[in-house]
Amino acid sequence: MSRILIAEDDTRIVAFLEKGLRAAGYTITHAGDGDTALLLARSDAFDLVILDIGLPEMDGFTVLDRLRGEGVRTPVIVLTARDSVTDTVAGLEGGANDYVSKPFQFAELLARIRLRIGDAGATDPTSMLGDGDLALDLRTRRVEVSGASVDLTSREFSLLEVFLRHRGQVLSREQILGHVWGYDFDPASNVVDVYVRALRNKIGGGRVETIRGAGYRLR
Repeated sequence: MSRILIAEDDTRIVAFLEKGLRAAGYTITHAGDGDTALLLARSDAFDLVILDIGLPEMDGFTVLDRLRGEGVRTPVIVLTARDSVTDTVAGLEGGANDYVSKPFQFAELLARIRLRIGDAGATDPTSMLGDGDLALDLRTRRVEVSGASVDLTSREFSLLEVFLRHRGQVLSREQILGHVWGYDFDPASNVVDVYVRALRNKIGGGRVETIRGAGYRLR
């Protein structure tokens, strides 16, 4: 099981990441400041580091610079402000392997994590999720129904992945929003209903069940 170090001081983001990444099969350790992040990352006990630039005590740039200067080659994904092109360039030039702008979608971050460390940390080592004649491949991002390929958008794919990982479990709209659209979302939005309807049209209307007043679940 792959281990990820989250170096982030925003407790809301940390809680969001820990919940999602643990559900995806990863072991998580948290560092709330740069000094702690540097100390932990030096141990070489992690497969990947998610590094916020704006850490207290020691900023993310300094942490990254010291790690690379000491020969630590652990993959690093930096978190940057949405409009900070300077931070993004500086992070990549400083040795980061990738970056994600805040606010971000969990599905996007998870895809970048899998790209850097593979699916070794995922619950299903074959990278396949399925239910009956429905199959989803996390590596190739292909979906098949009864052996026929189905073309899904990125969000539809992420929505189906969430349902498959929680088969039989009723998921509220808020839970689905958090998994697919990220921590920065409008709970009053009807976007979940719209995407569930679109997904049903592509994989079969009877697969996703509406639980009145509660949410949705995969039959």
